[in-house]
Amino acid sequence: MKKILSIIAVLTVIFGMGMMTSCNSKPSADLVVYGKIYTAEGKQIVEAFAVKDGKYVYVGDKAGAEAFIEEGKTEVVDYTDKGLVMPGCGNAHAHYALGYAIQSVGTVMSRDTDVDKFIKEIVPAAVKKAKDNGANVIFGSGWEMMKFPKDLCYRKMLDEVCSDIPIYFADEEGHKGLANTILLKKAGLIKEDGTAGKTEVRGGEIVLDADGVPTGYVKEQAGTYVRSFLDNEYLFSVDVAKANMAGIQEQLLSEGYTMYQDGYSSYFFNDNFYKAAQQMDQAGDMHFVLGTAWELDSWMDVDKTLDKAAATKKYESAHIRTNWLKMFMDGTVESGTGFVDPLYPDNHQGIPNWSEEELTDITRKANERGITMHVHVMGNKGVERIVNAYVKAGKKELRNTLVHVYGVNEPDYQRMADNNIYVTSGMLWHHADSALQEELLRILPEGLKDKGYPMKSFFDYGINLSSHSDFPALCGAPDDPFGIMEIVVTGVYYPEQAKPWWTEECLTREQALTALTINVARQMFLENERGSIKEGKYADFLLVTKDVLTCPVTEIHEAKPAATYFEGKKVYGN
Repeated sequence: MKKILSIIAVLTVIFGMGMMTSCNSKPSADLVVYGKIYTAEGKQIVEAFAVKDGKYVYVGDKAGAEAFIEEGKTEVVDYTDKGLVMPGCGNAHAHYALGYAIQSVGTVMSRDTDVDKFIKEIVPAAVKKAKDNGANVIFGSGWEMMKFPKDLCYRKMLDEVCSDIPIYFADEEGHKGLANTILLKKAGLIKEDGTAGKTEVRGGEIVLDADGVPTGYVKEQAGTYVRSFLDNEYLFSVDVAKANMAGIQEQLLSEGYTMYQDGYSSYFFNDNFYKAAQQMDQAGDMHFVLGTAWELDSWMDVDKTLDKAAATKKYESAHIRTNWLKMFMDGTVESGTGFVDPLYPDNHQGIPNWSEEELTDITRKANERGITMHVHVMGNKGVERIVNAYVKAGKKELRNTLVHVYGVNEPDYQRMADNNIYVTSGMLWHHADSALQEELLRILPEGLKDKGYPMKSFFDYGINLSSHSDFPALCGAPDDPFGIMEIVVTGVYYPEQAKPWWTEECLTREQALTALTINVARQMFLENERGSIKEGKYADFLLVTKDVLTCPVTEIHEAKPAATYFEGKKVYGN
């Protein structure tokens, strides 16, 4: 009996020691990082974090993180006094696939190109490139509306360079296009005998000559309609999409983006972008989270398009979310196609693509399918109309979103807040050089002349505001998060040296980082797993070359990621 008791006593001691060891030890981390760490959890700054299996297992002081270090197993990165450590940023609306596709199979011109250079140099070079590659379409982008008068007959000018291959050149914003005659005939805008065919497209404008025949200049949804008659399977095949994905990822990671909401993903009226992204992720090569959106234009069949949007669910994977529908409420305020109140000084109205009743019906149908609305809207009257639709028919939990947003009537801020309506803002456009400031005073409606792209008001009302770049439609603004951050804090884009733009709406540095990180995660339904540095979340973070919270405000744009980490692994940097 004594022998049995002795054995029990020994086992009790051993077990107790084991329990003490277990209680006092912590699992070793794969990675520990020290430095000034901005978590994006409020204004929290910490000294260190530890990462295990791609997730944060500790966030706090340096002493606490040291307990997770195991010699020979844990990588330690000491970024103290080298800059800022922060969550990976998000780009909540852009078109990288479109930009890379144009570069690979089309032509991108500089913003300073005038009509003469366009016709004599750009188009001939694009035609040669296309014919040398055996292409059956010529596609390009980049012309600037102020330099391309509306009253020229562009189709005839393009025909003189090439009349046997369809040509389409989008402007820098992607809201206007120039086409030659053969493409206009394919689209039915011109009949075979050269007379006028279709002269109206809902939600767009077809510019006509003195005889009522289309000139080749098309605006808004008329442009997407014409573009749909190109050989889009050639322009954006699965192989082209796959070839572009590596470049898209490299640009995102090099700029510090680990979350990306695609502006619309049916770029060339097919699902090849979805297929390419899925294949990339299945191969284990995707190092960012992608959100996709199917586009519904005003000339399309609503129910059939909603069916296509819902069908993209089959492409979802670990890093791909597909539950958005992209639409255009109006055009752009600065170009005269925004839906505004009051009218433009010359008494014209912009281009509203949808009635309130239609928007309400589409919102209801989309939300019932679990699809979130992602609607381009610029003018204040357009904002009011789409907010009305979201309020009437939207589900709050689906975070229906307004995209860009140039003008807002004061009562609509509160309605957005009350109905959990989100905004992804063109914050990078919150600036204007001196010449543009004078031009806007002349051409814009009262109340919008010296304003544009509100930001602080969204924070004041508790509306989730995220940042986007709309690449490649940058319009003279930067794509990277820190170039954007300096603009939204100062109201100035540093090369312009212009008067600060609408400073009442500028953000604090912390608000800017919130819009670039956790608020993008919320828009993409990722806030429980990404967007901030917090125990249990994926370790997506940046080592930034400057402390953008304290450096001189005019130097914020100089900051770059020294390294980008995705799920605990370095995916960009030396």
